[in-house]
Amino acid sequence: MQGAWQGRCNGLGRRRGRGSHRVQLSAAASTRDWVAEAVRKLEADVQRSADTHLFKLELPGLRGVDLYLKDESTHPTGSLKHRLARSLFLYALCNGQLCAGRPVIEASSGSTAVSEAYFAQMLGLPFIAVMPRRTARSKIAEITRFGGTCHFVDSAPEMHAAATTLAAETGGYFMDQFLYAERATDWRGNNNIAESIFRQMARERFPIPAALVMSAGTGGTSATLGRYIRYRGFETQLVVVDPENSVFYDSYMSGDATLSRACSSRIEGIGRPIVEKSFQPDVIDTMLQVPDTASVATALWLSDRIGRKVGGSTGTNLWGALQIADRMQAAGTEGSIVTVMCDAGERYLDTYHDPDWVAREIGDIGPACAALARWDRHAG
Repeated sequence: MQGAWQGRCNGLGRRRGRGSHRVQLSAAASTRDWVAEAVRKLEADVQRSADTHLFKLELPGLRGVDLYLKDESTHPTGSLKHRLARSLFLYALCNGQLCAGRPVIEASSGSTAVSEAYFAQMLGLPFIAVMPRRTARSKIAEITRFGGTCHFVDSAPEMHAAATTLAAETGGYFMDQFLYAERATDWRGNNNIAESIFRQMARERFPIPAALVMSAGTGGTSATLGRYIRYRGFETQLVVVDPENSVFYDSYMSGDATLSRACSSRIEGIGRPIVEKSFQPDVIDTMLQVPDTASVATALWLSDRIGRKVGGSTGTNLWGALQIADRMQAAGTEGSIVTVMCDAGERYLDTYHDPDWVAREIGDIGPACAALARWDRHAG
């Protein structure tokens, strides 16, 4: 695809000859008009989309603690990453990085790429997702359904370099969610996920949550939640949960932002082999490390209870939320906990919802299933 796009998004390349100034200004005006129309389309998409649901999870074993899940699977592209993708496109547009015909490149294990493919198609831009080969086939199918193409690498640590190379070869723009996620989202409001959660909690028994529990992929959502909590002066604790094969937890505990791993997280969409720039440890109150067996067991356990399939990252979030609930009950503390249902489990029918795959790739989830069973029994 080398040389597929050679334009300039500012429309003001150096030109010589009579009338060149007028030609340059005309090109700039044309680009500005395209950007304005692109922004209008993104804003129209927001207006067409209702806010996502916040539902209460009723469990017999909960006593004095109300547990809620913010269901981000109902976005048009089926995941929490819909919010991020829209913010990243707006950020790129308003920083003069996108214009008609310029390819968009992203390094993503799936959900962000699905959402970005959707918005790229909306704006008529080519889209290439760089992802590990082991990414769920259903996500790959969704990317191509929205007109995107996939470029595969062997593991997550290779994604960034491959995306950078592709952007250079195609003249494209590397969206780089892991760098820009925390700065692209308006954490003060504009219907971000934090503002939405607190607005929806306003009439509940415990309207200000004792804790928000969220996993980290880019770190952008946890940064938004933590900043909004401080901006509004809430006493809510931000608890970030991290799966195996991720460096976020170890970095948070040690203060070392240079840590890295050579392997990839087995829980798609969260956990990273390096400490990404969007990860903001100073707005996090505490972190918990969650075994992959617990993440998958909790995803399957929740799926049975709500009659809908959920993904592994939702399992990570809910396992962490239940640990916080356990601590609150032990301390005799009442309150509410909110966590996030990141996407729908239909994307993982050939992975987390396939018993043979789980046994082969994750291991024995029996002990975690047994631990979860206590929440199905009435508290004494």
